[in-house]
Amino acid sequence: MAYDPFWMRPRGGFIGLLAVALAIAGLWQAGAARRVYAKQQSQPQQSSPKSQSSSSSNSQSSSSGQSSQHDSGGMPGMQGMSGMDHGQMSTSQEGQANSQMAMHSHMHMGPHMHMTAKRPASAEDWAKADEIVSTLRDAIARYKDYRVALADGFVPFLPNLPQPMYHFNSSRNGFLESFTFDPARPTSLLYKKTAGGYELIGAMYTMPKTATEEQLNDRVPLGVAQWHLHTNLCLPPRGDKFDMTRFGLTGSITTPQACDAAGGRFIPVLFGWMVHVYPYEPTREKIWEQ
Repeated sequence: MAYDPFWMRPRGGFIGLLAVALAIAGLWQAGAARRVYAKQQSQPQQSSPKSQSSSSSNSQSSSSGQSSQHDSGGMPGMQGMSGMDHGQMSTSQEGQANSQMAMHSHMHMGPHMHMTAKRPASAEDWAKADEIVSTLRDAIARYKDYRVALADGFVPFLPNLPQPMYHFNSSRNGFLESFTFDPARPTSLLYKKTAGGYELIGAMYTMPKTATEEQLNDRVPLGVAQWHLHTNLCLPPRGDKFDMTRFGLTGSITTPQACDAAGGRFIPVLFGWMVHVYPYEPTREKIWEQ
């Protein structure tokens, strides 16, 4: 199942050196994840979703602060996923864009969400998808205890922001997924928050934003699931308040021309390709529902 492109095949001692480097990076990241999470948990919790929705200005300032605290954790704004574009955003604006993505479902993002075209699924597609799910389910069983995920270097994305689902991201896995595919090595783990911590509900695979639909199909068949990109992001001028009715992943501005007219900065694609998997759901369709 693992994909082995020609540029990653062993050549002399290169692979050995790369393995050592990745091992060192993994150990460092695991420690960083524990430190970041401990710091986040020691800070005051945010207000409920209801109170946040009643005051947009409070929501803006709180998400900006959360973005700042993630910047020191090795994965600001999910930067562990491949194909991401952060250099064009200030810290506060990145926090706003990420908060929008966390709070809204894909179906409500309209022109800010690009999904691969639907294809008819063949028997071979479903067989491959079933094998992916079986491998993934076994591989992530240990992460039902979210503390094990933290110890392995997965970093929670905006844990203090009320969300229907939380992404715990591995920058190491995201990097490797740019070159190879291993169903047992998702970029992100998906959790629901509970009274006692987090409940594991799924995982997410990623590919660089430059990947073609055929390359995506080689990993997860497009007849089974639709990969998605976050697109057409217009950021307000630096220093301006983040008006979510106009800017960001839920704003009305969706073209470079309209963004220029508003004095904003246009980002055609934010992050890379993503696809969710929910291996504990009872049916195939629910498992691959996006």
